[in-house]
Amino acid sequence: MKQKLQRFMMGRYGADQLGQVYMVVSLVLLVISMFTRWGIFYLLGFGLMIYEYYRMMSRQIDKRYAENQKFATWKYKRVVERNKRKEHWKQRKVYHFYKCPSCKQKVRVPRGKGKICITCPKCRTEFIKKS
Repeated sequence: MKQKLQRFMMGRYGADQLGQVYMVVSLVLLVISMFTRWGIFYLLGFGLMIYEYYRMMSRQIDKRYAENQKFATWKYKRVVERNKRKEHWKQRKVYHFYKCPSCKQKVRVPRGKGKICITCPKCRTEFIKKS
């Protein structure tokens, strides 16, 4: 039986990170539909599960890989943003963070220096802020 399944899946895409997310979301929607008795959650959950199985059985490996890469890039950006926010939160007592008025680059300056002239490292624009 195992060999038959392996032969069947040969040349097909299989499971990936995006598929795992789809499966979890579809299971959550199905559980919600059990408790609320709303048919829309059941339809969404079941439809998402069918779509995930379609992705797994697909022979269009390049398209499925591109979808997963797009998801992985999006997820990575969210993780980086969260880590930046955590780092800024840790440094909030020692530094002020300002955005450059012209290029929107974040600039970190030490607290307690009074009114200072800040030069943006990216575009060299000077602006005055209180630290």
